[in-house]
Amino acid sequence: MAFELPPLPYDYDALAPFMSRETLEYHHDKHHKAYVDNGNKLAEEAGLAGLSLEEIVKKSYGTNQGLFNNAGQHYNHVHFWKWMKKGGGGKSLPGALQKAIDSDLGGYDKFKADFVAAGTTQFGSGWAWLSVKDGKLAISKTPNGENPLVHGAEPILGVDVWEHSYYIDYRNARPKYLEAFVDSLINWDYVLERYEAATK
Repeated sequence: MAFELPPLPYDYDALAPFMSRETLEYHHDKHHKAYVDNGNKLAEEAGLAGLSLEEIVKKSYGTNQGLFNNAGQHYNHVHFWKWMKKGGGGKSLPGALQKAIDSDLGGYDKFKADFVAAGTTQFGSGWAWLSVKDGKLAISKTPNGENPLVHGAEPILGVDVWEHSYYIDYRNARPKYLEAFVDSLINWDYVLERYEAATK
């Protein structure tokens, strides 16, 4: 299955002031496009081009680093754009999600603190995640383009902490970016959709 760059689900100005048009233009149009172009070339060379994106990510993990880096980042970004929306974030979560966060993670405030801490303490480039593993929610962090799929979990929310996601808007203040992501950008409806798919 050829990788394709999905259009952003909102206008380039929609997430301002929390994420600027300039960030989205560089991040989506340049960085994500490069993962798509490189991933297609490397998947073809590896004879894996006919597989689904998830299968390519899992099969290339630990066996073909170049392909894994690009396929992993493509997978992560396909969802990353949908994990944000204009007027998103905050504490009004869909009921099923709120219940799971209360029972598995100790409530919203603790989830937020732990999720921001995971992103802040990821050394160098990487991601912070909320996933379903063994039927329960878990927070984790991964380096580079790695994601919970290769660790037996289903990611339902992820935030990119590569510098190109936040440096234009926040310079080196990664924690400030992460706070803004949770408070003002998360598309909880899409997180719920992923949660329901992972727990059915």
